[in-house]
Amino acid sequence: MKQVLFIDRDGTIIIEPADEQIDSLEKLEFLPYAISSLKKLQDFGYELVMVSNQDGRGTDSFPEDTFQIPHQKMLQTLKNEGIEFKEIFIDSSFPADNSPYRKPNTGMLTSYLIGNSIDLWNSYTIGDRLTDVELAKNLGCKAIYYSGQQNNEAVYSSSSWLEITKFLTSRKDRECVLSRNTKE
Repeated sequence: MKQVLFIDRDGTIIIEPADEQIDSLEKLEFLPYAISSLKKLQDFGYELVMVSNQDGRGTDSFPEDTFQIPHQKMLQTLKNEGIEFKEIFIDSSFPADNSPYRKPNTGMLTSYLIGNSIDLWNSYTIGDRLTDVELAKNLGCKAIYYSGQQNNEAVYSSSSWLEITKFLTSRKDRECVLSRNTKE
């Protein structure tokens, strides 16, 4: 069974600007150690899945091409470092739309969850908003809150990709028990 990291994009992999839209290459900036950490976590065996809300993507205020140019550059940069997301899920609805596909709802992940054998007990969401923590709860996995603040719903909180990577690659709950029955 696969262990999956359901990872938010803005504010978690890349810096989210004040206007909350990465709509130009000038606004595209990776968070410290995000790239090397994603590579290490992928090499450790986690499957990476991006899950992002992009309010109004494809509208006049956030045209599709202004979204795609920095998004594709981000993906190419990650690919050049050996990082590829198994799936990318992006919802463009607004909160008022109450879409079942918008985080923290799980609608956009339904086909992925049904079509794969996923170990949700050992899978995590990683994100900078409470909707990411709620997504974990709705999926039945654990949450890592990418923030300097503690969150009681998250199993771990940190604003450092290095700390998150250390936590995920050295967890004590990744133990097994071997018992042998012999006639000796």
